[in-house]
Amino acid sequence: MTTAFVELDRVTKKYGENTVLDQVDLAVARHEVVTLIGASGSGKSTLLRCVNGLEAVQGGRISLNGDVISGEGVDLVRLRRRVGIVFQSYNLFPHMTVLRNCTLTPVRAGVATKAQAEADARVMLERVGLKDKADAYPDQLSGGQQQRVAIARAMLMRPEVLLLDEITSALDPELVIEVLNLVRELAADGITMMMTTHEMPFAREISSRICFLHRGTVLEQGPPEQIFDSPGTPELKAFLRRIHEAGRD
Repeated sequence: MTTAFVELDRVTKKYGENTVLDQVDLAVARHEVVTLIGASGSGKSTLLRCVNGLEAVQGGRISLNGDVISGEGVDLVRLRRRVGIVFQSYNLFPHMTVLRNCTLTPVRAGVATKAQAEADARVMLERVGLKDKADAYPDQLSGGQQQRVAIARAMLMRPEVLLLDEITSALDPELVIEVLNLVRELAADGITMMMTTHEMPFAREISSRICFLHRGTVLEQGPPEQIFDSPGTPELKAFLRRIHEAGRD
C-alpha cells in the first residue's frame, strides 16, 4: 500500500460544461517518480497545474504530506515554495542574466538572502552543467540550456515535489538528451516528481509508476513493465499502438 505524500482524493476539474478531471484518485509516495501518459486532452497537464495551485479544483481535495493544498484559503505563495513546476516553455526573463533568473524568486519569497541565493545558484548551475553561463542572457543559450536553467531555478526553491510538464516537447531532438540526463540525476537523488512526457523509453526507464489518463480519469496504473508490456485495457492498448506507429516507443 502506497503511503501518500501527494494525494488526490476524488479531484474534479471543469471548464464550463467540460469535465477535464473526473474524480481522480492518485497517491504518490515520497521519492517516487510518477509519470502521467495519455492522449492530448486527457487531463495530464491540468492535473499537474492543480497540484501546483495554478488551477482551482471544483471537487475533491489535494494534500501534500498531510496538508490540504487545494480549495479556499490555501496560501498559494507557500504552496509554490513546496511544489515546483517546470513547463515546456522555459519562461525565463529575457532581460535578466541566468544568475538573476535563478535568484529572483528565492530572494523575493524569503527562501534565501541575495548572497545565499547567488551562492546556491552558482552551485546549482555547476550541477546542471551551466557554470560558465551565469552571466549570459537566455537568448544566448540553446533550448536545452534554457530548459536546464528553468529546472535549476525550480530546484533553488527547495521544493518538496517537482512537477515536470512535457519539458522536452519544445526541444530539437539533439537537445532532449541533455535535459533527460538532468532529470535522471534528480530522480537518483530521490526528488519526488510527477511528470508528463511523450518520451516513452525515458518514462519506462525513470518512472516508479506510470499512470495512464483517459478522458480525465486514471484508467490504469502500475510499474512501467506492466503498463508497457501487459496493458490491461483496450484504451491503453490503443494508445500504445498509436505511440508505436508514430515511432515514439
